[in-house]
Amino acid sequence: MSNYLVAALYKFVRLPEYEALQAPITEICIENNVKGTLLLAAEGINGTIAGPEDGLRRVLAYLRTIPAFEGLVHKESWADKAPFLRMKVRLKKEIVTMGVEGVDPNRTVGTYVKPGDWNALISDPDTIVVDTRNDYEVAIGTFKGAVDPKTKSFREFPSWAAENKDLLKKPKVAMFCTGGIRCEKSTAYMKEQGYDEVYHLEGGILKYLEEVPEEASLWEGDCFVFDERVSVRHGLEPGDYHMCRACRRPVSEEEMALPEFVEGVSCPYCHEETTEEQKERFAERQRQIMLAKQRGEKHIGITKPRAQNADVEQSLEMKES
Repeated sequence: MSNYLVAALYKFVRLPEYEALQAPITEICIENNVKGTLLLAAEGINGTIAGPEDGLRRVLAYLRTIPAFEGLVHKESWADKAPFLRMKVRLKKEIVTMGVEGVDPNRTVGTYVKPGDWNALISDPDTIVVDTRNDYEVAIGTFKGAVDPKTKSFREFPSWAAENKDLLKKPKVAMFCTGGIRCEKSTAYMKEQGYDEVYHLEGGILKYLEEVPEEASLWEGDCFVFDERVSVRHGLEPGDYHMCRACRRPVSEEEMALPEFVEGVSCPYCHEETTEEQKERFAERQRQIMLAKQRGEKHIGITKPRAQNADVEQSLEMKES
């Protein structure tokens, strides 16, 4: 049996005194050996945490004692090794950054569609299906027939929508993301732009992969996740991808065999994007990681992701992941 229970959670709720929650939430997580990242903002909470089952459930129970988080919903999966290296509770302007003022999922949001009803919606010829995730996530898996906006960060989504109104002319717009949070904002944004029939996958791809049998699925590939598992498949089983420690993109076994891939230093996606000075710094970091491993210690001095992977940094600044 896997040793670590993983919980992905979010809730949009007015939280005017969110700063006061940082210390007690951090304390309860540390007491229970729970690690990961939680983001707090005036608009709510978002994050993924993991730990021993008893400890994680105590943390979740504590969160639900906070009046604003009553009824907090989370999604569960399991991991064989610790998905996170440390615990961080961050204070943010937004719990998922779109960068558009006034978008409030508590005021208006798209229609939620259960995973069991999703196939029928996206198979309807009157529906256009939009993947609201970033290019490096879409690259390893998406729903059959979905449109890839090719965004580098979620901040680019409003511009993409404005520039592709002709593409979005179908009567129904169906949107999806990893766990549901980006769709809360993207569907709210689309509703405020005048789109009438806007839908999103309740619980995101993770809930779909958990509930819909593989033989009935319209999902193709793996789903990128913001932790050390890198990707998951149907049944939320860990996928076959690894993580480039320089750019945080997922890389396949085939890509790791290419000369551009150097463990901890570069991959085929970022080899030309980093300077020699950066590569030297990454190489030294990798050397320290290997030395720590030889000593039976953990090395957690991990460089933050590049700016173009800002969603990885914000979504769960854990390795952020």
